[in-house]
Amino acid sequence: MTSSTADERNSRTIHTAACLIIGDEVLGGKTNSAYMAKFCFQLGIALKRIEVIADDESEIIEAVQRMSNNYDFVVTSGGIGPTHDDITYQSIAKAFGLNLKLHQEAYERMKKLSKPHPSQPNFSWDVESPAKTAKLRMVELPTDETRDLASQVVFPTDELWVPVAVVNGNIHILPGVPRLFEKLLDGMKPILLPRLTDPEGKGIHRILISTPMAESAVAPYLTELADRVEPKGVKVGSYPRWGKARNTVTLVGRDLEFLESLVPEVEKNVEGRRVAVEGEDDPVDANASDLA
Repeated sequence: MTSSTADERNSRTIHTAACLIIGDEVLGGKTNSAYMAKFCFQLGIALKRIEVIADDESEIIEAVQRMSNNYDFVVTSGGIGPTHDDITYQSIAKAFGLNLKLHQEAYERMKKLSKPHPSQPNFSWDVESPAKTAKLRMVELPTDETRDLASQVVFPTDELWVPVAVVNGNIHILPGVPRLFEKLLDGMKPILLPRLTDPEGKGIHRILISTPMAESAVAPYLTELADRVEPKGVKVGSYPRWGKARNTVTLVGRDLEFLESLVPEVEKNVEGRRVAVEGEDDPVDANASDLA
């Protein structure tokens, strides 16, 4: 990848996003993908893809190369700790022909802001040790020495020493620990806002309409509605709520005024009503219904 291509990726308008969750342990079910989805929705970024893969170098390389080519904003989560199985940095470096290099500012921030672990009471940054070597793995970052270093590493919050390495202009490498992932992702918002189609960060709006009708009963109307409003940037959705008395119809788009204008029509045609939260109008002690 040429540096000019990476620089272009680092500055172009963000329309689409992808999230790559890395780590054997997350294959058990817990990931940061839900938070990423909410973050993108609020900013009006179309999150097109979420993948979960193991700590496998070949899989990481294939996934980041493909995502970098296909999406404007790519976030990875996990695999950047101090242990042998944390291979995200080295795998992404290999994917783009880069070397791992100690990032001096990240190292200084780590020394200043990280707290000694109770199990390492005698740890010293001034003494070479296996523990220090392990910690340094977290600040040895993929680096393109032909490009401005400032565009390759960002520190979204002054509260954390953890850097966000930006590789190939659009791959942002975040930790898998949810608290850190969320804080760093939120901290990146001011950096991303100028590159959005909606720079004021108004994002996308979603309207929920609760209906007692079966999906099969409302399908013909919703199909006609979807074809009619899609040219205006509105997506129509229908979601069954198994075992509940009511299903949900959604209207999603950027033009809130136009979305609002559709509500009376949709309420009438699905015999429903607008709700703020799905399930708020569920009957108490209602028997389960077959809504398919």
